[in-house]
Amino acid sequence: MFQALLDPVAGNLGLSALVACVPLVVFFIMLLGVKAKAHISAVVALAAALLVAIIGFQMPAGLALVSATQGAAFGAFPIVYIICMAVWFYEVTVVSGRSEDLRKFFDQVGGGDIRIQAMMIAFCFGGLLEALAGFGAPIAVTATMILALGVKPKRAALAVLLANTAPVAYGAVATPITTAGAMVAGGDATVAAETAKHIAAIVGYQAPLFAMFVPLLLVIILDGKQGAKDCWLPAMVVGVSFAITQWWCSNHFAYELTDVIASLVGMCAIVVFMRFWKPKGVDGVRERFGLPSLAESGTSDLNAKRTFMALVPYVIVVVVFGICKLGIPTILSQTDIKIAWPIISGGAVLSAAGKDPGTTFNLNFLSTPGTMLLVAGFISALVYTINTENGRYKMTMGAAFKAIGTTFYKMRFSALTIVLVLSLAYVMNFSGQTITIGDFLSGSGPAFPVISPTLGWVGTAVTGSDTSANALFAGLQYSAAMANPALQNVTPDLFLAANTMGGVVGKMISPQSLAIAAVATQVREADIMKQVLPWSVAFLIGTCILVGLQSSVLAFILP
Repeated sequence: MFQALLDPVAGNLGLSALVACVPLVVFFIMLLGVKAKAHISAVVALAAALLVAIIGFQMPAGLALVSATQGAAFGAFPIVYIICMAVWFYEVTVVSGRSEDLRKFFDQVGGGDIRIQAMMIAFCFGGLLEALAGFGAPIAVTATMILALGVKPKRAALAVLLANTAPVAYGAVATPITTAGAMVAGGDATVAAETAKHIAAIVGYQAPLFAMFVPLLLVIILDGKQGAKDCWLPAMVVGVSFAITQWWCSNHFAYELTDVIASLVGMCAIVVFMRFWKPKGVDGVRERFGLPSLAESGTSDLNAKRTFMALVPYVIVVVVFGICKLGIPTILSQTDIKIAWPIISGGAVLSAAGKDPGTTFNLNFLSTPGTMLLVAGFISALVYTINTENGRYKMTMGAAFKAIGTTFYKMRFSALTIVLVLSLAYVMNFSGQTITIGDFLSGSGPAFPVISPTLGWVGTAVTGSDTSANALFAGLQYSAAMANPALQNVTPDLFLAANTMGGVVGKMISPQSLAIAAVATQVREADIMKQVLPWSVAFLIGTCILVGLQSSVLAFILP
């Protein structure tokens, strides 16, 4: 049996935390310094994590290795499965020949302005996918769609990663927040539900402040100062409408539907706004993006039927996810198969608190977003096959099946990276490395409110999931806040919200997200990391300052 210790290195928490950071430091040095391929960087970092676990954290070698296999299994299913299905889903529109009509549709709605179209896809449509699915699917789908508009790969990667921050807190039907509530409820379902509701309300006073300006940042990323000058008004229309709706839903409606409704409201707001406002210098923008002028783009021959057929896969995916996530989630989850992972389950590996750290593998084939994307893709392929038109559109179910194999082959190295990164995360979690880092940061005394979001940032950067970060650190945040004399008049739920928000801004630099963006855009992970890291750090600093203020001078605004 192995039980993790918080201070295994010389009995010193600070030194133990420093040693625990070694695998992460190794990964980023390999990726950014050595400029090794992502899967090579992940192999080296995994080896470092195993050595730290065995030598520094005194975990038996066999248990450390088996922990890595559970992480690999989780990386392969459902994570790689979800991502591959998301990429394949878009490939169905490419194989059918309908993707060009989708681009023309966005030309019409966005007045031919590529920047506005990309903003609508990355922020509004991506937010809707994040609200329903999460787990990297929005990054994969929206990146391929934006590339089809003519956006350069590096800018597309940065845009979709930045856009994905706004809806993460309430992503996958607010799973991160629900998880945070459950982690401090002591098994009481009523307390868990009430806590989650309060956390969601507090996040509603944090996330919208960032979401409001993300669309403006997107047009700046896409076209610099000229983008801000030309498109600041529609960007603010989208951002403000999304932010207000996000605040209202999280505080006065069903918080699980917050991002679903906010994304739809944002999309409707920009569609209505574009009927009364026309962008300037559209042909100049299109020329800079290497696209034909609006008059030459062929949007005039896009009739109602072709428009509908171009949009039908995305209508189908929303309906499928809506039914599965909002209609029959309990029925689907009842088919999940719980597998006690061999050797490490049954009390063989315990957390520092003496609890099972998560040694049960959940084989959730029907309830995973990957299967929902598979179903939506096949329905879309069937619709396209039935509506095949000679010359312009050709589609067969055989071509759809073939595209699945092509997608998995194309993603083989990215899939390997994800599997290795999740192995790394599990070794760090089960050996106690991650919780040691968190415990060290939580002991910061009066500075804790400012540092608190950093825990979520680190947790999500390691695991690639805000849900996982909350599972790791929610209890720690809660107990640290309760025990801190300087915070006796501040609700501890603020720090559960802070952990969630830290995870929001940390997701864009997680190796998992980087790998997904890389396979979708064919840009090296290291190049994407260099672009996105400053944004993540800047957002983290802003979140830390906001939480610090909300724990003191702005405490009166909290619900």
